[in-house]
Amino acid sequence: MAWNETDAMDQRCKFVLAYSTGRFEMAELCRLYGVSRPTGYKWVERHRTEGMAGLKERSRAARHCPHRMPQEVAQWLLAERRAHPQWGPRKLLRRYRNTHLQPGPSRSAVADLLRRQGLSKPRRRRPVRSRGGRRVGLIEVPNEVWTIDFKGQFRMGDARWCYPLTVMDSASRYLLGCDGEPRILGSQVQQRMDRLFKHYGLPRAIHSDNGAPFAGTGLTGLSRLSVSWLKLGIELRRSRPGCPQDNGAHERMHRTLKAETARPPAANLRAQQRRFQHFRREYNEERPHQALQDRTPSQLYACSARSYPARVPKPEYPAHCAVRRVRTDGSIKWQGGLLFVSTALCSELVALEEVDDGLWSVWFMAHLLGRIDLRTKKITYVPV
Repeated sequence: MAWNETDAMDQRCKFVLAYSTGRFEMAELCRLYGVSRPTGYKWVERHRTEGMAGLKERSRAARHCPHRMPQEVAQWLLAERRAHPQWGPRKLLRRYRNTHLQPGPSRSAVADLLRRQGLSKPRRRRPVRSRGGRRVGLIEVPNEVWTIDFKGQFRMGDARWCYPLTVMDSASRYLLGCDGEPRILGSQVQQRMDRLFKHYGLPRAIHSDNGAPFAGTGLTGLSRLSVSWLKLGIELRRSRPGCPQDNGAHERMHRTLKAETARPPAANLRAQQRRFQHFRREYNEERPHQALQDRTPSQLYACSARSYPARVPKPEYPAHCAVRRVRTDGSIKWQGGLLFVSTALCSELVALEEVDDGLWSVWFMAHLLGRIDLRTKKITYVPV
């Protein structure tokens, strides 16, 4: 016969008591109670050694699991997760291995731990769509390309605006600068960049969007800020208008920056800057990056071999070029008239090089500004 769990204890007691009388054989009792003989002998042995307490229901869970996560490891991982709410199992596990120099638990075990503690939620999977676009590119050498952008502004606790200016090395993902600005000013950005150039050296190129102060609205697309970079021999690279995916790594960093420093924002700019400084140190030195094979940017970045010059060199052009100085109104004298180039280049020297009959190229340093067609007396913009 079979019985419910609620009266299992009573049935086992009756079984061993009946067997102890000596009037029943084990096989006969097992048939009456609907159990196997090994089970019957097990009950009798438990009753002999432990008394009635040995007949209670016992857990079927394994007494020892060699793969179970140690309690101290679980506590360390949970503390790191609470300190870094945006970090997932992969980053937590890499952080544990870097800190303790031990393999640690599996990634699935860490994910299960976070789920049990209510520290993670299942993500809604979105369909993957193919998007066209020209990315910054796969850069392998530090200081080959720096990326720069303003993170979307937000109001702080004192109701004032904060405009985070961020600069990052594309190859190593090293966050070179993260500064909160009260407004967007080209002169302030130039001061910030000069400070970075003096500390880290000069990159070969800087990638930005087409907004102010990185680019201008004139025909050549230059701004005072970008002209100062050209004078240092830095190449200008731009994303296509309306295509933030062209600078995807920088945009992804901005998402993490906003989540960890601006939700909620700090009370004022000074307090907000302290958050940015803490984020920058953690982002560079502690946070493992999946794109870097779980290494940190500080493990890969090195300062540029091109140092910031004590004096900005003047433009030098080949002897066959016609050199003109840009007037204060942004124009140059050419062929008996005035030809507008850019107000961003006022007082600078530009060169004109004949490339075909009646067709001239206009250069500033190594940057091609456009081409002049003598038949139309107009300069055609050449995209950067």
